[in-house]
Amino acid sequence: MSEKRPEHPIDFKKNQEITLTIDDLGTNGEGIGHREGCVFFVAGALPGEEVRVRIMKMKKRYGYARLLEIVTASSERVEPRCPAARPCGGCTLQHLSYEGQLAYKEKKIRDCLERIGGVNSRHIDWLPILGMENSSKEVSSEGTPSKEAPPWHYRNKAQFPVRRDKDGNPAAGFFAGHTHNIIPVASCAIQHPVINEVMKSVLDFMKEFGIEPYDEEHHRGLVRHLYVRRGYVTGQVMACLVLNGTSLPHVDKLIEALTKIDGMTSICLNVNKKQTNVILGKEMIPLWGPLFIEDNIGDIRYRISPQSFFQVNPKQTERLYDTVLSFADLTGTERVWDLYCGIGTISLFLASALKKGGQVTGVEIVPEAVENARENARINGIQNVSFLCGAAEDVAEEQGVDVIVVDPPRKGCDAALLDTMVRMGPERIVYVSCDPATLARDVKVLGEKGYRVEKVRGCDMFGQGSGVETVVLLGRKNTA
Repeated sequence: MSEKRPEHPIDFKKNQEITLTIDDLGTNGEGIGHREGCVFFVAGALPGEEVRVRIMKMKKRYGYARLLEIVTASSERVEPRCPAARPCGGCTLQHLSYEGQLAYKEKKIRDCLERIGGVNSRHIDWLPILGMENSSKEVSSEGTPSKEAPPWHYRNKAQFPVRRDKDGNPAAGFFAGHTHNIIPVASCAIQHPVINEVMKSVLDFMKEFGIEPYDEEHHRGLVRHLYVRRGYVTGQVMACLVLNGTSLPHVDKLIEALTKIDGMTSICLNVNKKQTNVILGKEMIPLWGPLFIEDNIGDIRYRISPQSFFQVNPKQTERLYDTVLSFADLTGTERVWDLYCGIGTISLFLASALKKGGQVTGVEIVPEAVENARENARINGIQNVSFLCGAAEDVAEEQGVDVIVVDPPRKGCDAALLDTMVRMGPERIVYVSCDPATLARDVKVLGEKGYRVEKVRGCDMFGQGSGVETVVLLGRKNTA
């Protein structure tokens, strides 16, 4: 029986210091503690720890507090590798062992599906979460597997805001949590090293030639963001400077510096003169090389532009897509629809597995992504796939579909799309999600409309962070 809340909880105040015992982790990896009927969220605290905190914001029955002291530490606590881990807010779990990170992510998926989705996890095939493969290669000085052993430098994409640091120099890094205050990062521990090399080269160029970083408050200055991609298999590198303008002074010197970096393939400018939080504008200006790089997932090669969605952890992406294929259980003759297909990453994986006349139809609302998907099919010689541009609920056919694969954005599927999927009547729906909460919400709706969860598997794509990908297989209920 849960503890009864006091009718009149203690009137906690902002800046008050209190001690808490942390008993759980929240959606974003923050510690959760209870005191006198109130819930407190504390970034950087772990379950089982007794901590001293300062209350930063207080509502009636919950508040946010800053960690001041760890009185009793968790056995799962490790020393963060990056000195900016806590203020940066990008790696919310660097202080938690990798085994602890995986357990937290699997619990988050299970809790959401049970609590929001109404799923009884005892009645489904729950497969172990796919942790990053080299999570046990590093060892401690005693020769045992290190708790700090998840892979580092795994990300293939970075979007660094460029601003001035406290000394007035151009700086790149990340915004502190819930603010637009920049935390300069000289070398991000989860980005591929060449991405950090590109960042340093651009900042050195800006400093040498007096190139103004962006001033968000007054909407002036030139360089807003540095956008970098690197191909995991090909090693190809793209550097894109997002400008509050249409040209960059001394651009020949920037090209000279960047082309010395191993793998540099594409250098371009993006024009974004709007006062907006959106990073990329619509206009792209090539400076050197093509406006794309290429990379492989498995045997499939993809052409990736700055605007293309492409998973940030290529090695784990292949394992994620292998799970999708396994759940789809294709014999080779099926008609498969891939909704929210983007540049065709999953569509081409599926099409290559259909050897007996099967067909894949990808649907995507962004015209540029559809053109990229068609080009990716062409360069791979895959002919049993086609792509439609439009909202899936508007263009999807409602008959003759065997399998639907859906990989929506974080907000999940629109209600109209869920209705369309049900009307299409596939035998199986494979749902790929980066947000367990919206996944669970949609699973509940599909459950009410005749589908039940059969398999679940998490995949860790975001080591050191709180995010997790999930693949769910839904089959039609037996209505006999």
